Amino acid sequence: MYKRIIGFVLIVMALFAISFNLHTYFNAHDLSFSLFYVYLFHVVSAILVYFILELIASKLPNQAGYAYLMAMFFKIGAFVIVFQQAVFAKEQLLMAERVALVIPLFLFLIVEAVAVAKLLNSK
Repeated sequence: MYKRIIGFVLIVMALFAISFNLHTYFNAHDLSFSLFYVYLFHVVSAILVYFILELIASKLPNQAGYAYLMAMFFKIGAFVIVFQQAVFAKEQLLMAERVALVIPLFLFLIVEAVAVAKLLNSK
């Protein structure tokens, strides 16, 4: 259990370092929000969701899939609450800002889903 959690944390940290640096390098527009905080939110939430699922899967393996679904709803809700002023207060976002929000979401969602799928298949 601890080995999988540490491995997941290392993978997420490496993904954060690589993708954030590439994203800031290729981004030519000034964004109305901090890209670092968007990436940081996704890193922390992915680690937290995986840790919670590890705990639930060890105690209630049949309910872990439902717990993952619930965690995704909480993650989306927390994102809306945390970034309400910076992102959702504007009437229109530029295309670069939309892409800057979607890229980290999908990157970390894919890594998280693969790790959770491996976890659920091992139980």
